[in-house]
Amino acid sequence: MPQTAVAAVPTTAVAVPATSYAVERSTLANGLRVVVTPDRSSPVVAVAVYYDVGIRSEPEGRTGFAHLFEHLMFQGSASLQKMEHVKYVQASGGTLNGSTRMDYTNYYEALPSHALERALFLEADRMHSPRVTEENLANQIAVVKEEIRVNVLNQPYGGFPWLTLPPVLFDTFPNAHNGYGGFEDLESATVADAQDFFDRYYAPGNAVLAIGGDLDVAEAMALVERHFGDVPSRAVPPRPDFDEAPPATERRAEQVDPQAPAPAVALGWRVPDPADLDAYLPFVVLTSALTTGDASRLRRRLVHEDRLATDVGSHLGLMEDPFDVRNPTALILEAHHGADVTGDRVVTAVDEELDRLATDGLDTGELERVQARLGSALVQGQDHVLGRVLSMAVFEQQRGRAELVGELPALLGEVDGGQVQAAAAALRPQSRARLDVVAGGR
Repeated sequence: MPQTAVAAVPTTAVAVPATSYAVERSTLANGLRVVVTPDRSSPVVAVAVYYDVGIRSEPEGRTGFAHLFEHLMFQGSASLQKMEHVKYVQASGGTLNGSTRMDYTNYYEALPSHALERALFLEADRMHSPRVTEENLANQIAVVKEEIRVNVLNQPYGGFPWLTLPPVLFDTFPNAHNGYGGFEDLESATVADAQDFFDRYYAPGNAVLAIGGDLDVAEAMALVERHFGDVPSRAVPPRPDFDEAPPATERRAEQVDPQAPAPAVALGWRVPDPADLDAYLPFVVLTSALTTGDASRLRRRLVHEDRLATDVGSHLGLMEDPFDVRNPTALILEAHHGADVTGDRVVTAVDEELDRLATDGLDTGELERVQARLGSALVQGQDHVLGRVLSMAVFEQQRGRAELVGELPALLGEVDGGQVQAAAAALRPQSRARLDVVAGGR
């Protein structure tokens, strides 16, 4: 059972409730890292496998390949035909999914606790050998292309800014390329490419298995050994250092969007390595202070007072989760505005608010409100066993610290006003990327 306590924090910080969960670890002979966290409060379990391969790992000429391979992992495995994995989970009363991010690809299930072994067998079976065939590959290339048409090509603001801002902000292929994939790259993919991708990145030593919920740790570990222990060990590729120098001058670009009903502008700044929480967490607090809620700085100024924007938002990480990404990453600010307002007016107001924050700091009580909101959201997000297991898996994968799932609220509560001021002062025009959407063509 989770134990709830109030974290001890300095007098200058807000006290944020922290929840602690027991964590047990093991590493199998084949290199698979295993994290188990029991919680007997409800008869539910969650299983997640995180492979250390994401969009940044794609080779040149194979844009979108990490996401394409995620699709292939649902097309059958050593013992199962196409989509049987899905059928078995749903027949057990469970749910499942997978996703591709900058630094990982994951697969997960939430089921009644009596179905734990079934979930472990299913994940081990496709880790052992997915069905990578000409038919399956061709079918999923077509599926991914249609997904791109629906979500990007035929969608207002499609790909803005997560696909279209990186080429402005970053220089290197891993950080700047289109993670959804270009049609030519997808269409040229072969079965040999897919098999090589699996052999290279889907080794058990390149994965973290996280299990949580209504379980006995010893029994769960025995089941893991039974089903994953015979997956052959393979060499694990060294993880590249994707870091690159931040912009030395402001970079600008335009995106003409025939589908967009109104203009928009996105700004991006590089931020500290997320592994350095002391340097990174002030930017998490700053981002929330800028745009979360109607009382936030930029929403109040741009939307309610000056009426320069119809909507404004900001987030850390291109995929909007500040805690599931490695270095390098960015703070992204996005504002949609009317045709009668120039992007320059919006950006000027943003710069004025950042300057005010850097000079005067947060108002009385503002820091505490932001920290309480962030801490509450984190605690609520871990309340369901699946959300908790997903966070533990990524923290273990990227930080070796699954325990961060319970520690982050208190760590955010220790950020002081001076750190937030310094974070605001770091967001200078000369070090950012700017992308303007031109609505409806010229």
